[in-house]
Amino acid sequence: MSVQDTQQAAMTLADHLPLLQVLVPFMAAPLIVVIGARRLAWGIAFAASLASAGIALAILLQVLDSGMISYHIGGWVPPLGIEYRIDAANAIVLLLIASVSTVVLPFAARSVAAEIARKHQTLFYAMWLLCLAGLLGMVATGDAFNVFVFLEVSSLSTYVLVSMGARRDKRALTAAYDYLIMGTIGATFFVIGIGFLYAATGTLNMADMAAIIRENGADRTIQTAFAFIVVGMGLKVAVYPLHLWLPNAYTYAPSVVSAFLGGTATKAAIYVLMRFMFTVFRPEFLFEVRALDLIMVPLALVAMFAGSIIAIFQRDMKRMLAYSSIAQIGYILLGIGFLTETGLSAAVIHLFNHGITKAALFMGAGALIFRSGSSFYRSLEGLGRTMPFTGFAIVIAGLSLIGVPGTAGFISKWLLVQAAIEKGWWPIALAVVASSLLAVIYVWRVVEVLYMKEPKSAGTRDEAPVSMLVPLWIAAAATVYFGFATELTLGAAQSAADSLMSGFSPVHAGGG
Repeated sequence: MSVQDTQQAAMTLADHLPLLQVLVPFMAAPLIVVIGARRLAWGIAFAASLASAGIALAILLQVLDSGMISYHIGGWVPPLGIEYRIDAANAIVLLLIASVSTVVLPFAARSVAAEIARKHQTLFYAMWLLCLAGLLGMVATGDAFNVFVFLEVSSLSTYVLVSMGARRDKRALTAAYDYLIMGTIGATFFVIGIGFLYAATGTLNMADMAAIIRENGADRTIQTAFAFIVVGMGLKVAVYPLHLWLPNAYTYAPSVVSAFLGGTATKAAIYVLMRFMFTVFRPEFLFEVRALDLIMVPLALVAMFAGSIIAIFQRDMKRMLAYSSIAQIGYILLGIGFLTETGLSAAVIHLFNHGITKAALFMGAGALIFRSGSSFYRSLEGLGRTMPFTGFAIVIAGLSLIGVPGTAGFISKWLLVQAAIEKGWWPIALAVVASSLLAVIYVWRVVEVLYMKEPKSAGTRDEAPVSMLVPLWIAAAATVYFGFATELTLGAAQSAADSLMSGFSPVHAGGG
C-alpha cells in the first residue's frame, strides 16, 4: 500500500469516529457473550472502553479546533437518514462517560469477583458495554427517536447491572425493580413527547425540529411535547422530587456499578434534557414559558438542601453518596435554570467535575466494602488508619465534592455563584455557598469514621488491592488536576454553553 493510500485510509477512519464511538462497545458486548470465556470478558470490555475513551478525546479536540461534526449514518442525508451531530456540548459528555468507564473497569476486576457470582460475571461485562454504548449513543445522536432507542438500551442493561448486587444484598432486586418501573414511566413520557414533536414538525431530526419550531412558532402541541419531555427526562435525571429510585439503586448495586452510574447515567440524561431545551425548543421558547425560573430553579434549590440534609443523617456511606448526588444534580439544574451562558457553562463543567468526583468516591466506598464487607459506618470505623491510601483518596475526592479551592468542584461552584451574581440573584449565590457548607458536614462524618474511631477488629487489615487503588487514585488525582488545569474543561464548557444558547444549525454538512 502506498503512502497516499495509507493516508487516505487513515482519513477515512477519522471521518468515522462518531460512529465508532458507539459501535465499538456495542459490537464488543455480544462478542463477550459469543466467546463466553469469563477470563477474557474483562479484557474485551476494557479494550472496547479504552478505545471509546480515545475516540471521545479525539472528537472533543477536533470539535474545539474545527467546530461541529455532522455524521450521516450509511451516507443517507438527514432528515431522511440518521445523523450523529457532535458539538462541544456533547463532546465533553462523551469524554466523561467513556473515561469514567475506562478508569472504573480496572477497579471492577477484583470488585466483581467479590460481589458477583462467577456464573454471572461474563454477562455482567456484556451488560456493562451495552450500557456504555447506550449512554454514548443517546449523547451522540442528532435524531430524537434514536435518543429514545439508546435510552432504552442503556436503561435495560442498567437494571440488570443493579440487580446483580443481590449476592451481597437481596434488596438490590427490589431496587432494580423500582428503578425499572420509574425508568419505564420516564421513557414513556419521553417518547410521547417525541411523538408530539413529530406530529407538529413532521421530522425526527433535532436540527430540523428546531428550524421548523423557530419558523412556525410554538403551538399547544409543541408546549405539550415540552412538558412530556421535561417530565420524562426529569425522572431519568432524578430531578427532585422525581428522585425516589436513585438512593436504593446506587446503594444496593455492586460497588463498581455505583461508581460507573454515579459518574455517567444522570449526566447523560441531563445532557439530553439540555439539548432538547436549548437547541430544539430554543431559549426564546424557554423565556416565553418560564419553566426554568418558575419550576426548575426552585426545585434545584430544594434538591441542593434536601439532598444534603438527608445525606448528613445517613449511616451508610453509599447511601450518603446517593443523596449527595441528588444535591449535586440540583447544582447542575440551577445552572441550567439561570438561562445564561455563564450559568450553562457552570452546569456543563459541574456535570463533568461531579462525574469524576463521584466515581472516585464510590470507588473509595467499594474498596472499603472489599475489606470490611459492608458500607455501614459502623463497619468502616478506623479503616482510614489501616487503609491509608484508600482513606486519603476519599478525603481528596470529598474536598472536591465540597468545592474546596484547588479542586475541580470549586471551579464549577464558583461559576455558579458568578452566574447568580450576574443576574442579581444574591440570595441564590448565598444559597450555593450555604449548601456547600452542608456538604462539609457529611464529608466530615466520613473522615471522622475513618480516622477518629478505633477499628472494630483488633487484627490488622490490609490496604485495598493495587488494581483498586490505581483507578481510585487516577480519579482522585483528576479532581485536583482539573481544579488547576481548567483550559480543556472550562474551554469546552464555555463552547458548549455558546452552542446551546445559539442552537443547532439547520445545515447538514458531513459524511458517513
